[in-house]
Parts: sequence; C-alpha cells; structure tokens
Amino acid sequence: MESHEVLKFAFKETSPKVVASELGVSLSLVYKWAQDQSSLGSGSRNPIDRLVNIFELTGHHAIIEHLAEQCGGYFVRNPEIHCTKGFQYLPATNEIVSQFSNLLNQISAAALDNSITKNESEDIRRVWDQLKGYTEGFVRCCEEGDFEIMEERAPQTNPVQPPEEPRRTLY
Repeated sequence: MESHEVLKFAFKETSPKVVASELGVSLSLVYKWAQDQSSLGSGSRNPIDRLVNIFELTGHHAIIEHLAEQCGGYFVRNPEIHCTKGFQYLPATNEIVSQFSNLLNQISAAALDNSITKNESEDIRRVWDQLKGYTEGFVRCCEEGDFEIMEERAPQTNPVQPPEEPRRTLY
C-alpha cells in the first residue's frame, strides 16, 4: 500500500479538518497528502514519505524504532532473504522450533528466582527478536518459494477450508 493510500484510509476514520487544525497546516494540504503524486501536480509529499526519506538519508534505525515505540509497538527489521527454488522447509521449520525452545529456556532460567533482572530481560528480548526475524525470513521464503513441492509432500487426509474473507493484520 502506498503512503497516500494509507493516509486516505486513515482519513476515513479521522477528520482531515482536525488533522489540519492540530498540525497547523491547510486543509487542502492534508487532502493533497492523501492523493498520489503525479506529473499533473496533484498530491503532495506527505509526512510518511518524508519520514521514510529521513530514514533513508540517515540510515538510523532509531528513527523507526522511536516511531514504533510511540505507537505502542516494537520495530524488528526483516532479515535479508535469499530464497531459491527447492527451499528446505523441514530443516527451516526445525530451526524455528529450536529457536522457540531457546526462548523458553531463556525465560525459564531467568524466572527461576521469581524475578527477572534488566540484563535477563534484555537477553529475553534479544532471543525473541532473533526468533521473530528468523520466522519472518521463513515466511518470506514460503511466499517466494515453491508451494507445489510442499503441497505434493503434505498429507491430503483433512484439507483445510480456505477462509471466507482474507486474513487481516491487527493494525
């Protein structure tokens, strides 16, 4: 989804007039942010594009991390992936289970004394972020990979019915 589309969608839930007033900009500028920038002059470079540009210019992930934190989230970079045909699903799945086991071991070891120190919580965060990153890489490889091979090897005893509508994220 393009940034102007994100803003257009957000403005269905929030009044552009309120946004303009709170930011001290004109209402027409807010409406232009929600339009595609074209060679005909419609649309305007919006704040989302500007933040992305600042990040690209600085390469400083703290900008994105701060934004995620201010919005009640936590930013984890997606790993670089290099998927090839014939991706090995079973070993990758085993690695995810192994990393999840490492996370549970980290949590169990930290909680043995019924208290978790700052250092222990940082270790738990590090292991959790590694697991999320690896799992994201696995999912991306699945998306780019050869599903036909997976489907041929998967048991066909009880096929799962597709959902009636597409899955949606929580944001």
